[in-house]
Amino acid sequence: MAKRKLNKRQQWRIEKIQKERTTRMARKEKAVEAQAEAGELGPEQEGLIIAHYGQQLDVEALQGDDTGQVFRCFVRANISSLVTGDKVVWRPGKSETGVIVARCDRDNLLQRPDNFGALKPVAANIDHIILVIAPEPEPHDSLIDRYLVASESSDIPAVLLLNKTDLINDQNRPQIEALLARYKALGYQVEQTSAAACEGEPAPEVEALVRNQTSVFVGQSGVGKSSIIQTLLPDEQLRVGAVSESTGKGVHTTTTAKLFHLATGGDLIDSPGIREFGLWHMTPQEVEYGFREIRPLMGLCKFRNCRHMGDPGCALDAAAENGEISRERLKSFHRILQDMAEQQARGLKLT
Repeated sequence: MAKRKLNKRQQWRIEKIQKERTTRMARKEKAVEAQAEAGELGPEQEGLIIAHYGQQLDVEALQGDDTGQVFRCFVRANISSLVTGDKVVWRPGKSETGVIVARCDRDNLLQRPDNFGALKPVAANIDHIILVIAPEPEPHDSLIDRYLVASESSDIPAVLLLNKTDLINDQNRPQIEALLARYKALGYQVEQTSAAACEGEPAPEVEALVRNQTSVFVGQSGVGKSSIIQTLLPDEQLRVGAVSESTGKGVHTTTTAKLFHLATGGDLIDSPGIREFGLWHMTPQEVEYGFREIRPLMGLCKFRNCRHMGDPGCALDAAAENGEISRERLKSFHRILQDMAEQQARGLKLT
């Protein structure tokens, strides 16, 4: 992919910023060492990251007399990126503070590319991803499939949850029913609910989904993720956004990923709204793998360099002709590949 050429001033600014960051990290590390040597840090223990605030994280103690208490912690310089849901080894300090000294092994990690193309961790140790969609804003296959490709690639099960069922009418019902049937046929669990119709009480189908699980809610802004969480955690002060009347697009409300405990058992990770889920960091082969009905067809095309874009002898086209895969999903697959190719050709990364 083509890279933008930087002028001397831009290079100088980048080097200056990197040097300042290195200096700050060195000072912080020195301060931590001084605390340790002075005996101001307690013994190592296990904790759970429940919120992320830049260089500081909220860690819930999982051991000892402090179990259940939350400590605002700094991170040792030699530890790679930490996210909500990570289990860590930390040492308590003074006044409900502490220092994270190690990260425990992860079961899985959900990532997405940022505006600059670098992979950004979203959450760790997840039992399933709950992809929330709604009649408004209108759900589209390509956006849903981007989330599902990310889910399949991370080996994290995905559940589709249709919210705002009270907004289903004679005009949009056929499209929504066809959409849900398509994903049910692929083996995805599909549930329906209406947070608004529950009058602040958690819906039984939602409670069943999250009970004794660590769940992360994802989906287009405006579909009601925060409203659903508010029914499960009524005592939490969550901001609920409305769908913009002028654009029909959602208004972002959550600013940082945060983990919430449920009284019925299980945890919820609420992550910032994501309008688009870019997949340009993936290869076409990885995108193929992310479509579970296309996965068995990998390597079966007539030509090894088949682009799956109408090439002769394409196994995907043949499968669509025979009704083995839906034309809607194949169209979505083509759209994702085309978007990736255009972004690479322009040397741009869009979200």
